[in-house]
Amino acid sequence: MCRLFRYCVSHSLYAAMTRLEEINKGVSLSMSVRYLGYLSTINLLVAICLGLYVRWEKTAQPVLLVIFILGLFVLGMASIFYYYFSMERISLCLFHLWLGFLLGLLCFVNGPSLDVDLKEQVTCYMLLASVVIRTLWALVERLFGCTRHRPALLKSAEALELTGFAVASTTQVARDSLSLAVLALAVATLVADLRMKSFLALPNLICFSVVAALFFFKSLGVSTNPYALACFLSRLVCEPLLDIYFSGLSVTERWAHFLRRGGLWRRLTLLPLLIIEVAFLVLSALKMGNLDKWYIDIPSFSVSGVFWIICHMVFLVTLWGFHSKLSDCQRACVVQRAEPGKLDRVMASRGMRHFCLISKRLVLFSLVSTVLLGALSWQPSNSLFISVFLLVLPLESLAYGLFLELGNSLGGTSVGYAVVIPTNYCSLDGQPTLLPPDQVQELNLRSTGMLNNVQRFFSHHMIETSGCDYSTSGLTLSAIQAKLRSFLEAHTADGPRYDTYILFYSGHTHRSGEWALAGGDVLRLNEIAQLWREKNAGYCSRLILVLDTENSLPWVKEVRRVPEVYIAVQGATMLKSVDPEVQDAPQLGDFTSQWVDFNCNPDSPVRWAERGRSVMATYGLSKHWGDYKLHLPTEHDVAKHWKLHFPRLTYPVVQLAHWCGALNLFWLCGIGLRFLRRVKLNWFPPAVLDTGQGFKLVRS
Repeated sequence: MCRLFRYCVSHSLYAAMTRLEEINKGVSLSMSVRYLGYLSTINLLVAICLGLYVRWEKTAQPVLLVIFILGLFVLGMASIFYYYFSMERISLCLFHLWLGFLLGLLCFVNGPSLDVDLKEQVTCYMLLASVVIRTLWALVERLFGCTRHRPALLKSAEALELTGFAVASTTQVARDSLSLAVLALAVATLVADLRMKSFLALPNLICFSVVAALFFFKSLGVSTNPYALACFLSRLVCEPLLDIYFSGLSVTERWAHFLRRGGLWRRLTLLPLLIIEVAFLVLSALKMGNLDKWYIDIPSFSVSGVFWIICHMVFLVTLWGFHSKLSDCQRACVVQRAEPGKLDRVMASRGMRHFCLISKRLVLFSLVSTVLLGALSWQPSNSLFISVFLLVLPLESLAYGLFLELGNSLGGTSVGYAVVIPTNYCSLDGQPTLLPPDQVQELNLRSTGMLNNVQRFFSHHMIETSGCDYSTSGLTLSAIQAKLRSFLEAHTADGPRYDTYILFYSGHTHRSGEWALAGGDVLRLNEIAQLWREKNAGYCSRLILVLDTENSLPWVKEVRRVPEVYIAVQGATMLKSVDPEVQDAPQLGDFTSQWVDFNCNPDSPVRWAERGRSVMATYGLSKHWGDYKLHLPTEHDVAKHWKLHFPRLTYPVVQLAHWCGALNLFWLCGIGLRFLRRVKLNWFPPAVLDTGQGFKLVRS
């Protein structure tokens, strides 16, 4: 047996050294950084071996010797799988599973006699050194850009080490073993909370560390090795903690694995969540077994328990509604053949932002009710209650973080309407006239291309289409006003108004910018602004006019004097050629083609700032444009949301959550920020202004 073991170890070491010699011929920076990680792992393995040897030496238990030899054998087999058979996945699974098991064994097999042993002290120092080296390796790897951030709630290595740790906890009695297994689940949820950059991830980490150190392990009544516990926890949270700063993944990229799952699978995740929540309530009720202060315990638990139940009814219904809405977005992606990375645009167009803004307040109240019930039912001697409490907190904070980030990052809803009147000439009285027959075909092709570009723009940015009108004979003033009223009155399917209304116009205009309509009528900017005031009264939507005309510059300047409402005008100026025989002179439709390509193609060659352009873009903003914020849920929106999703019993909690979420404790700071933003946009407008809807306003 010893000869076979010596043979495996010697050949594994020989293979490893041979591999290192081959790699050393072309050592790169990433490989040098990886060596630092290898050093941390080797240091940890030596510390584990030394710790297990000390425990066997002190206790003389043959089981420890068997586990020690078996661990070395598994390590040798993992090396053989890795270097001889290229079975890297199996090798790493074996390694991380046994590493978690041996670290757990080092934690739980402890005694007072080990405290004064020199070899045990060396083991503790080596465990600390392993943590320091691993942290340094993870930091250097991210500073030099040697790591790739991939979306995952929990990596396989972390799951295997936690599984090994939970298996090692079976050395304790059944109740303690169950508490430690639940604690391992709480650590897994905490790691996911950190990796998803949840808003409450850091407070959860602090709470977990304090509660586990001061209460949980004392409630077990067993002696544990704090250095091994700290090493185990640090190995798991080190990288997710650093990635809070270094990871550049967006919220939909971080949650990609969850958001792309099927509706049935996502709804099934509510079942274990429900079981955990009910278990927490039952364990909290065990506080009633101690009735020394029944006149305080019974009323406090009754009130907090009823409040907790109502809040968590709202919590579960909110999650169910979120899954239903997400399934609708997934079906829309399939129907529209959208790329997987465009799910955030589909969610924005389907009103997911509005849903998340309401839901985050409700989930926060559920989290507060959990903290309140846990504090009033605190049982410092019940390890199972403490471990379930530490599991519920990060689970609910994950849901809160998801709703908070989606509400802050998703764009609002938008609707668009386009008017194209292909006339290029007008008579002396200002009326548009038909083109000569030899130019009709060319104009039709250009107008059709313009409509296709507008439809491409609407489709790419998931903008609801209110219509596209194409008229070769022009539109009357009454007809265009009726169409504008219908367009500006549009509401989303959920009830609220759209956040952004986009009006596109291409056709003949007078020199002052007014639209030239049939019958000698004109449509002025102040008429559109007045109509917008009437239809948008009491709401905070915005209107964006995109003009592909010969005289859009007057409206760009005029809109800067429009008060109170949020209106922007995106226009362009075309440089007229002195030589009438030049064939490539800019025409109507060129700006639309370039602007749509700039906003729909990430690799677009259009550069608006380059000199010598024949089509120059420009935009203007109304006075108060800098004050604009996406629509926030009003009391009416919350009431409608409640009637659609929640039972009548929950109405007081929903209203209380809305009232608390609507409080603005930093209103004075908001006034200063709005003033600075208004000054910036009025006096120093950026060359490219992001609208927050996925497209940009530009000026040359």
